[in-house]
Amino acid sequence: MSIDPRTALSALTTALEEHLVAASARRGEEDPIVEATFLGIIDAFEAYEEALFDAFDEVTPLVIYGEDGDDGEFDDDDFDGDGTSDNSDNGSDSAQNGPSSD
Repeated sequence: MSIDPRTALSALTTALEEHLVAASARRGEEDPIVEATFLGIIDAFEAYEEALFDAFDEVTPLVIYGEDGDDGEFDDDDFDGDGTSDNSDNGSDSAQNGPSSD
């Protein structure tokens, strides 16, 4: 049984706020508190996404870096010269470009 999407959204908001507090008080490059709150955002987001889908058959346009073998690092090929994302390798679908007005 899935949790209520509003409860999951509240948990996600709390996770983001906790990460902000930890990041503002960072003690070094690899602060374990920042890392823990970073992972907390991922967990809370995944719970929200699941609750949203279960309740309304809906998803968000957000993606967690590092999924599908992505190491989270950007290559020069990831962006066009103008600083925008290069979507040539993954097509032009509605998830990338927002909802259609059909």
